[in-house]
Amino acid sequence: MTPALPHLLTHSGKFHCDDAFAYAVLRLALGLRAAGEDHILTRTRDKALIAAADIVWDVGTVHDDAANRFDHHQRGAPVRPDTDIPFSAAGLVWRVYGVAAARAVLPPEAAPLAEAVAEAVDRDVIRRIDAIDNGFAHPEDSLGISSVVGDCNLSWDAPDNGDKAAEDAAFIEAAGLMESFLRRRIDRVRARLAADAIVVAAHAASADARVLELPRGMPWQGSVFAHDLPVLYAVYPVSSGNWMVDAMPPEQGSFAQRLPLPEAWAGLNGAALAEASGVADAEFVHVRRFVGAARSRSGALAMAMASIRIGAGETEAA
Repeated sequence: MTPALPHLLTHSGKFHCDDAFAYAVLRLALGLRAAGEDHILTRTRDKALIAAADIVWDVGTVHDDAANRFDHHQRGAPVRPDTDIPFSAAGLVWRVYGVAAARAVLPPEAAPLAEAVAEAVDRDVIRRIDAIDNGFAHPEDSLGISSVVGDCNLSWDAPDNGDKAAEDAAFIEAAGLMESFLRRRIDRVRARLAADAIVVAAHAASADARVLELPRGMPWQGSVFAHDLPVLYAVYPVSSGNWMVDAMPPEQGSFAQRLPLPEAWAGLNGAALAEASGVADAEFVHVRRFVGAARSRSGALAMAMASIRIGAGETEAA
């Protein structure tokens, strides 16, 4: 006897980011492909159908992880323990299925990172969805994921507005967008965690704690902040063959630098920069002094060290 397909169910009518995102999470976590092919998807408010479904979210007025019921509209719905923000359907589903969804996307060698990736996605993405869906934050701008999902709903004057099949198709389209976004976000978090380990090891091996030498370009500033490293510059090669010299900002999101490259180098290129810096293969320094480059590793390191010496001299003179 052929086993019954798993029956997934959410509410009918207009959808939001939390129910579309939750469906994307479930598809990844459970290894599902298309509705009707390896699972049944029902969008309804019929109580009998809700009671009979295997997994229900954003409808039904019941939250019970063990029973796969993930609604948040009833009195006593769960609130995030470290905030006063209630969970949305996305948050409730992620809490149970997030690690499995992350593991489904990660390559086998990165599987041990699944819990850390799921935690980061929860912190950076799911919390925001919870807050917006429950009215604890203004909706994101017109390019935010909540608005993008909202735009997938049928327009009020669409010829097929009110047609259930058309509404369901729009929901599936929105969930597909959320799955693509989630896959990419999981991989970005994996890459960030991998970079963090490299940055910490590279800093430990650097000849000077103020200059972080990396084997290639990667996210590094977040790791410097997270581990409170005394880095002023990062040096690394890029595909053009040059070696970059990046200045470290004083705080996350800042466009300033802990120590800008020397003012006398600002906006110079080639021979003019080589003469001003004393580094023969110095290539350029941005006029805003947050980045420069040399043609070799030794040149980039020399630029960084010279910048530190000049910066120390300017500080003493001041």
